[in-house]
Amino acid sequence: MGVISLRRRTEPSLNVDVYEAKLDDEFLMSSLFTVAEVELARLGLAAAADSDLDVVVGGLGLGYTAQTALADPRVRALVVVEALAEVIGWHQRGLLPDTAEMVADARLRLQQGDFFAMTDSPAGFDPEAPGRRFHAVLLDIDHTPRHVLHPSHRAFYTPAGLKKIVDHLHPGGVFALWSDDPPDSEFEAVLAGVFDRSEASVVRFPNPLTGGYSTNTVYVARRQ
Repeated sequence: MGVISLRRRTEPSLNVDVYEAKLDDEFLMSSLFTVAEVELARLGLAAAADSDLDVVVGGLGLGYTAQTALADPRVRALVVVEALAEVIGWHQRGLLPDTAEMVADARLRLQQGDFFAMTDSPAGFDPEAPGRRFHAVLLDIDHTPRHVLHPSHRAFYTPAGLKKIVDHLHPGGVFALWSDDPPDSEFEAVLAGVFDRSEASVVRFPNPLTGGYSTNTVYVARRQ
């Protein structure tokens, strides 16, 4: 997909260290903007009805979604699927101070793998327990369902692709997705055709670089 890099810089307007992940020249995420990554886990797990949760996070990134999931006391196991060994290495080496402590949590497993290929496979997301089902799958890999990091990801955001994620969920299981764009009515229709309930939430947060606000979207869908 390109060259992945992690950089630390000082933001002079705030006098803080900022950690940023880039893919070639594209920004993937920044420690300045973590509200929506946190809300992905918060909103997704809020929709889960079970008292003991097995959870998958697709995309490790800077770790804010995984960290928020682990803060939920109902989460008994968390598998984070990350395609790039380099990203897993950032966390194992403690390069990201905000999320460094989570790697010591016994509930967490960092699993290198292609989330989309695992979705297509009946073996699913846990190579140690093929066919294992989960109570929630939280996904933050592509920019949006339309703006994907690799062409092979596009098929996932179709009715056929999303039906495969249902096969990896327990009854009542939740699928949640982060997107950089406003709610997409066409994608909302796709979700509604696959899941029993779905909604899009706009997450608004301060943008210290502009002095205004920015927004992301979190989609949450649930099967009966």
